Amino acid sequence: MKKLTLILLMACMAFTLSAQNVKFGHINTSELVMLTADADSARVKLQNYQKELMDEMESMQVEYNNKYNTYMQKQATWTQAIKESKEAELQEMIQRIQQFQQTAQQDLSQLEQTLYAPIFEKARNTISKIAKDKGLLFVFEMGANPLVYYNEAQSVDLLPLAKAALGVPAEKVAPTQIQ
Repeated sequence: MKKLTLILLMACMAFTLSAQNVKFGHINTSELVMLTADADSARVKLQNYQKELMDEMESMQVEYNNKYNTYMQKQATWTQAIKESKEAELQEMIQRIQQFQQTAQQDLSQLEQTLYAPIFEKARNTISKIAKDKGLLFVFEMGANPLVYYNEAQSVDLLPLAKAALGVPAEKVAPTQIQ
């Protein structure tokens, strides 16, 4: 039933569109976002926070290694009770390190979402405004290549227009990954 409804909707849409001069647009929203000054600032904040987490992780690892080395050097001289106590302490440290790793990854992901959400919203609003101003009927998202084909001559690339609207220099290109 859903397929039939979709086919009918597409047929009606095709009929309606054939009677008009229809304009389409396309954009890679992620690329646009990565080009903005806000994204540059977000990347710096994420890198700084990631460095703090890595420094803390390294500190925890050094502490564990020191206690483990002490344990290995002195275990033969300790009583069974002290040895078990030190083993339990080492095991607790391993659990704390693992818990910290999990929490740190979650916190980093949450911070990334918090920092980028308003940037994506601003980009979407800019794209919507440009699409309305250009009289476009549809704007297709080009990120991750969801379209098999599009006619560049009949589809307006909104990236240059959105870059200009957001104050991004025309020659600026998006970074390939967050470092």
